[in-house]
Amino acid sequence: MKNIIYVFGLLLVLTSCQKEKKIGFVNNGDVINEYQEKKDVEQKFQVKEAAFQKRADSISQAFQLEVQKTQITARSSSQKKAQELMQGLQEKQQVLQQQMQFEQQQITQAFQTEIDSLIIKVKDFVKDYGKTNNYTYILGTSDAAASVLYGTEENDLTQTILDALNEEYKTE
Repeated sequence: MKNIIYVFGLLLVLTSCQKEKKIGFVNNGDVINEYQEKKDVEQKFQVKEAAFQKRADSISQAFQLEVQKTQITARSSSQKKAQELMQGLQEKQQVLQQQMQFEQQQITQAFQTEIDSLIIKVKDFVKDYGKTNNYTYILGTSDAAASVLYGTEENDLTQTILDALNEEYKTE
């Protein structure tokens, strides 16, 4: 009986000495979408997209004028010459479409590269935050992938992380 009490006492001492695990969670979507650097990246690319669209519209209008002039010329030309003119227009249209599509892809890829870099930066920041503040785990959740179904507000680090990220971004 005495041994059972000693064993129980020893187990009690050992379990009370274990460090409590510190766990928090972050809503990934909120952190990313409300992060000022992401907003700035989006704004920068909206400006690029608008400039591209303006240029594409200008090129399209110029091409339409060229089509109209060529059609007028083709009406007063021989059938063979008219076909050559129209074929030349079709080839030019294909080249212009390919060029515009290529430029659009370049803008999209550049945007995605910056967003991917930003996501890595946020992940690294959360990791460093967890280490610095002695968290055992910081879980991520979002509407699309709800890995945290419930958590108390005191464990929700979303606003804390977001504020710290935005403060660091201001000082860069």
